[in-house]
Amino acid sequence: MVGAAAAGLALAAGAVAAAGPWDSGQRTAERVRAGARERTGGAHHGQAPPTPAPAPSARSVLTALSAPASAPVDGLPQALGPLLSAPGLGPQPAAAVYDTATGKQLYAERADAAMTPASTVKIATAVAALSALGPDHRIATTVLAPADGRALTLVGGGDPTLDKDGLRALADTTARALRGRGVTEATLSYDTSRYSGPETHPIGPNENLAPVVALMTDEGRTDDTDSGPAPRSGDPAGDTARTFAALLKERGVTVAAPRPGTAPQGAAEVARALSVPLSSLVERMLTNSDNDIAEALARQTAIAAGQPASFEGASRAVADRLAKLDLPQAAAARFADGSGLDRDDKVTADLLTRLLARAADPGHPELRPVLTGLPVAGFTGTLRARFGAGSSGTGLVRAKTGTLSGVNTLAGTVVDADGHLLAFAFLAANTPGPDPAQRALDRLAATLAGCGCHSGSPSPAP
Repeated sequence: MVGAAAAGLALAAGAVAAAGPWDSGQRTAERVRAGARERTGGAHHGQAPPTPAPAPSARSVLTALSAPASAPVDGLPQALGPLLSAPGLGPQPAAAVYDTATGKQLYAERADAAMTPASTVKIATAVAALSALGPDHRIATTVLAPADGRALTLVGGGDPTLDKDGLRALADTTARALRGRGVTEATLSYDTSRYSGPETHPIGPNENLAPVVALMTDEGRTDDTDSGPAPRSGDPAGDTARTFAALLKERGVTVAAPRPGTAPQGAAEVARALSVPLSSLVERMLTNSDNDIAEALARQTAIAAGQPASFEGASRAVADRLAKLDLPQAAAARFADGSGLDRDDKVTADLLTRLLARAADPGHPELRPVLTGLPVAGFTGTLRARFGAGSSGTGLVRAKTGTLSGVNTLAGTVVDADGHLLAFAFLAANTPGPDPAQRALDRLAATLAGCGCHSGSPSPAP
């Protein structure tokens, strides 16, 4: 087993280098962002340790795509069954495990039960967005003006990650264009019409999510964090427009107090700021369980489908997109939001594993950021404070966490001791508390990492 692990890690070095441009965000997260972050994750994902060890390259998610067909899997029920009975997982947990190379379901326990997924629903959001828009898609924030340049409109495209540097660059280009026309005074309106429906998530105002609007800066955060819960602006669009006005004034263009509105007829684009590629947005969303990005990507999926960019329109668009991927299980799912904060979301363990297996399919390279964005056990994102130095899953399990009160989930990938890339999902409801539930979920995933279960010889995880 030690030899298999060493071989897998050696393979990883080459596979990561050759895996393609979509891995860059997660590799950066592992290499550069291994420094301590005090808070990570979306809703209640726990606190990061103060001084984590530097993160090595985890075993590649692509290592086992060419693994031989599965041998009998009699060992999986023996290995996982007793662990699913842990009191921390509540009365009726669900589980599914797939071999990604063969598409064969290796283990199932209530795998077809529709359950609240919490933040693991972001896997579905990511797959839908990447499938609809492609990994190279960027979200644009633009400035429009008529020929005389005296009426500016800041138009939000739905990029929640627009930051101060991006806004400054937008002001630079705008001011330069206006000075070229001899304009030093203008009006400013801001347009958020790309989104529709309620701006407030059904959970109400919350530090896990800003109002869902098409124009904001730094996810509406009012502190200096870039992930995890944080105080949020009640008017992120207005705040962004006012900051933009101040930046223009610094550059010699005075504008009146900005007001909501739309561009006048005949207005043309004078400046634009683009988000990072969708592949990087997906990786950031999954690594940090970023709710603002998740809701934005669900709405971008709706726009691509010609649906209203609202909670309801996004719900339909995500489900329809997954159905087009020949995932019939999506028909029984409910996507009440893109982030998993809504308890009305319902998916099955079977669907989550099939989504992960589809992302590992060589025929769908556009979905690869779903795998490269998954947190690495013990090292990155919402898994940094979980597993441990003695766990066989540390550095090998890559998984999306999900946590709401009484709901704990984990879905991801792992290369087992036989060299097979497995996709797994474990969903638990009515749990007694996050700590025992998370320990039980981690033990299940670690067991897969240390298990030679294809040959019927389970190796319990520490």
